Amino acid sequence: MTSNKWIDISQPLTNDIAHWPGDTPFSYETTFTKEQTGSVNIGKITTSLHTGTHIDAPFHFKNDGEKVLDLDINIYVGSAKLIDVSGYKKIDAEVLGNFELTGVSRLLLKTVKSSNSELFPNEIPYLSEDIAPFLNEKGIRLLGVDVPSVDPLDSKDMETHHALYEHHIHILENIVVDHVEEGNYELIALPLPIQGGDGSPVRAVIRQI
Repeated sequence: MTSNKWIDISQPLTNDIAHWPGDTPFSYETTFTKEQTGSVNIGKITTSLHTGTHIDAPFHFKNDGEKVLDLDINIYVGSAKLIDVSGYKKIDAEVLGNFELTGVSRLLLKTVKSSNSELFPNEIPYLSEDIAPFLNEKGIRLLGVDVPSVDPLDSKDMETHHALYEHHIHILENIVVDHVEEGNYELIALPLPIQGGDGSPVRAVIRQI
């Protein structure tokens, strides 16, 4: 792997991409063709803000939480560490304590051996809420996961979302890292400037340090 090459860790936004059951699916269509306009093709997308690789703004799970435009974009750019926890069904502070996280400010978790962006999972590894104070103590400000949520798929209380928020840790979901080795990287995962947004799709890329 060349150190100066950016690696895409985003789910491609296709009309076949999986989405949360009952949520708005992603759709792209060419609404006006070059033949119709005489000059250009013009496309249109329709999507949930939580389809594919995306960030959650706190407003997603707190009515008084910050929205996308309230967030500091510096959170989503900078050094990150990718660790492999795919051997665990439950990921808690004890599991994360097995890894050297000193000086890490953005942590990416590989929780599954392989991913299929066209298939919504039936279940995902359980992230315990006790990871929040542990990560905060380490100085981590962003947690990225390769699954649709940091909480169980059927969760209504969103305990881990809230615990991370209370410990000043931001959330990046649905990254694709099954093709990437553990290590230290530069990360860019910038949200779109969506006014009022409770989240945003991102193009997440990493480059090995």
